[in-house]
Amino acid sequence: MKHDRYAVFGNPVAHSLSPRIHAAFAAQAEQDMTYEAIHAPRDGFAAFLRRFVAEDGRGANVTVPFKEEAFRLCDILTPRARDAGAVNTLSLEEGVIQGDNTDGVGLVHDIEHNLGWSLQGKRILLIGAGGAARGVLPPLLGQRPARLMLTNRTPEKAEILAEEFVRATDSPLTTGALESLSESFDIVINATSASLANAPIPLPNRVFAPDSLAYDIMYGRHTPFLEQAGKAGASVLSDGLGMLVEQAAESFYIWRGLRPVTRPVLETLRAEYR
Repeated sequence: MKHDRYAVFGNPVAHSLSPRIHAAFAAQAEQDMTYEAIHAPRDGFAAFLRRFVAEDGRGANVTVPFKEEAFRLCDILTPRARDAGAVNTLSLEEGVIQGDNTDGVGLVHDIEHNLGWSLQGKRILLIGAGGAARGVLPPLLGQRPARLMLTNRTPEKAEILAEEFVRATDSPLTTGALESLSESFDIVINATSASLANAPIPLPNRVFAPDSLAYDIMYGRHTPFLEQAGKAGASVLSDGLGMLVEQAAESFYIWRGLRPVTRPVLETLRAEYR
């Protein structure tokens, strides 16, 4: 019997938890499907994807460094993929490639439902101006924060990115220079790659308001960003494991039309990282 085939493309990708997550979702929903990790060369993603399509692949996730290239390869883009300028979820039907981006909805769902923090009316600081920040920015704005400030080591990149998302004069989106931030925030999100290298971010301690939430989209370790946040007074520290599970659930829903229950999967994985 032929199973519906899905995969995640990345470089590196051997560490990915996505195969385990989607296997758990498939078992829970009784879906006849397989999901594998595919290591694609940095200059060969397009060829690997075409081969996957030719071999009747039904869908795929895309992780670093291919999200922006995947965006360019799509025949159809959903509105949130167009807003993000990057794709992490591909649906494949009769050779047509449709791209979506579930990173932002995964982040929002983790913060609001798993951590119990409402984003509406909050002061949010988003650190980063690359693909990760681009993917989560529109859904964060959609939750109507009181203010969302975008900052980056290179201020010009943050300003360019912000200009793309300012839709109206009353938009809460602003930018600020990283090392000279003078105000505090309710929620501080690290969407840079610094934590991958276990590197600190030159961030003033004053950005963490008392009883604030510090969130690092990197998962599986206590990063220098979270270490600083805890010492600076943040009351809740969270890595991005919940975001990973929630964005996977959104991808699964796109492909299979079924919404998996994420909490038991997240709790199992979380127990392994304690």
